[in-house]
Amino acid sequence: MIFHEDIYYQTFIDLLKDVHERFDCIIHCYCLMGNHYHLLLETPHANLSRIMRHINGVYTQAYNRLKKTDGSLFRGRFKSILVDKDAYILQLSRYIHRNPIDMKKPLVTKLEEYKWSSYRAFIGKDKNVGWLNQQFTYDILGHKQKFKAYTTKSN
Repeated sequence: MIFHEDIYYQTFIDLLKDVHERFDCIIHCYCLMGNHYHLLLETPHANLSRIMRHINGVYTQAYNRLKKTDGSLFRGRFKSILVDKDAYILQLSRYIHRNPIDMKKPLVTKLEEYKWSSYRAFIGKDKNVGWLNQQFTYDILGHKQKFKAYTTKSN
């Protein structure tokens, strides 16, 4: 487990804001699960490895402070795929957001109940945090009622 309580999840989300500002990356969506996380990032400066090293390193330090322990938290290299964003971003975003319910033992019955992903922001249930880029996905949908269009595509 890498997220034990709300403070762990919130610490990671705060780190995403920092990463967006520090590395000028575009965060399209995220989902934090108990033992892993999913991010859909765009890196205009081709700095994905630096970003991931920063995320994993800073979160490990925060985790160790919160848990009063030490040592590494993540093993091996992160997994990444190159995405042709126009053709695949909706499918990938859907996959990321559906993680809490697409499991043998779903964490929630409805996606909008899960507060540790960007899904609630996408459907207008949570305030937009400013560093999360939903607009690109809404533009692909080409729908005037963006929240409804995304909800329809994701449930």
